[in-house]
Amino acid sequence: MKNLKITALLAVLACSPFYANVFPTEGTPVVRTIKADITWKSESIDVGNIPQGKPKLIRFEFTNTSKKPIVIENVAPSCGCTTADYTKTPILPGKKGFVEASFNAAAAGPFMKTVNVTTSESKTPKTLSFKGTVTA
Repeated sequence: MKNLKITALLAVLACSPFYANVFPTEGTPVVRTIKADITWKSESIDVGNIPQGKPKLIRFEFTNTSKKPIVIENVAPSCGCTTADYTKTPILPGKKGFVEASFNAAAAGPFMKTVNVTTSESKTPKTLSFKGTVTA
């Protein structure tokens, strides 16, 4: 008798309005995407051939697509042959900012470098990359 009461109670709960919105309905995506707060003009740049012994400046531009100001908190080049500069002031919604990498083209040959960017809106760094070939 006790098992019958528990089964009946579970059946009532399963059909109750409390559970009506638990499961997604048809056409509702199960996975929702998170809109990016920054839209990069390009996340990867091919600089082509550059002369040996001349530093090359690579500029990554972006737009703040969020509804609040964004601050670039850290920019970390992947090696000592690259230095970085970036927009130091808060980037207001709809406004543009930049990250620049200056690559010391000392050694001849192909290269691929990265710069990791951390912002106030995402503690997971965004990796920007550039590649090319240093010619002697």
